[in-house]
Parts: sequence; structure tokens; C-alpha cells
Amino acid sequence: MKPHILFVCGRNKWRSPTAAYLYRNDSRVDVRSAGLSSKSRHPLSTADIEWADLILVMEPRYAGRIVDKFRDLDLPRIKSLDIPDEYEFMEPELVDLIRTGVERHIGELN
Repeated sequence: MKPHILFVCGRNKWRSPTAAYLYRNDSRVDVRSAGLSSKSRHPLSTADIEWADLILVMEPRYAGRIVDKFRDLDLPRIKSLDIPDEYEFMEPELVDLIRTGVERHIGELN
């Protein structure tokens, strides 16, 4: 079974959808993306948390928000990619930052 990685950013608009897009056909993992805002394209849900083996947040502060909001759940590991909200979907620098960060974490899963 492939590990499940959940990418989380603020509004699920640029960063986490880019990450999910980049890894959507990767044979090593299954991926989803979600956002913490109620205005997100896909707001983070209990089902997302329960599905995930690893949550990769775009900014460290999002980890705390997830822990606070879902404190009653058995949370998977949460790691930050430390990517600020300065990029648009598939922007080359964003793609490079995501690939660099995610590859390190995929290596730790195996």
C-alpha cells in the first residue's frame, strides 16, 4: 500500500494544489490537498486527517492549527515545507521548493 500524503495550505488555492498536482501520478504515494480556511476549495476535514499517513503543511503555523482543530483525532505526523504564501499555481520557484521538500519526506516514509 502506498503512503498517503496530505498537502495543506491556507486556502487550498496555490501551494497545496500545486503539490498535489506534481505528485498525482507518482507511483510511490497517493496525495490529496486541503486548506485550513472555511473558504478553501477543499476545506480540511476529519476524513482527510484519517486518510493521511503524513501531513505536509506549507507553513509551520498550520501544524498548530491542525492540532488545535483536530485534537480529538489520532493525528499522523505533521511536517512543514516552510513555503511562504508568495507563489501562484505551478510557478517554477514553487515547484522547485515543493519537490525539494517533498522528496526528503518521501525518502523518510520508505
